[in-house]
Amino acid sequence: MTDSTAETEARQLRDDRVELRPITIPAAADLRSGGKGGFAWVHDGPFGGTLDACGALLKADAAGVYQQAWGAWAVIRLADGLAIGGCGFHGAPLDGVVEIGYDLAASARGQGFASAAARLVTAYALSHDDVDLVVAHTEPANTASQAVLTRIGFTRDGADGDLYRFVHPRR
Repeated sequence: MTDSTAETEARQLRDDRVELRPITIPAAADLRSGGKGGFAWVHDGPFGGTLDACGALLKADAAGVYQQAWGAWAVIRLADGLAIGGCGFHGAPLDGVVEIGYDLAASARGQGFASAAARLVTAYALSHDDVDLVVAHTEPANTASQAVLTRIGFTRDGADGDLYRFVHPRR
């Protein structure tokens, strides 16, 4: 799959409840500087994890290693068109492994949106021949995130330092 094909596919990630729209480098810069990044956000967003991801995108871009296909997306709730969070990758795949992360506004939690977004990015990752394993990390106290990962087919695979490690292999 070419990068341009991957970027086109990245723009088409959606199910019946959410659509994932790429957070571009200009959008990431705007979000980090207090703007909206071109998205209409729920009242309690954007959020810490999404803003941190934008910072990581900007650092990767400055280092010349940013790839849109392995970046971040805003999670858009289809019912009202509002951005409710962010999700995406912690960089491009390395040795067949890619890591995902996600972050939702408190007002959007507990409604299945995190599961939908994480499921979409996991399926997207595993649709690439160079990805054999998708990884996610959670804090031990974050049982809601652990439930999201388990619900979409991840299994706990020990710990990395102070974090639980969850994995979803190609099946």
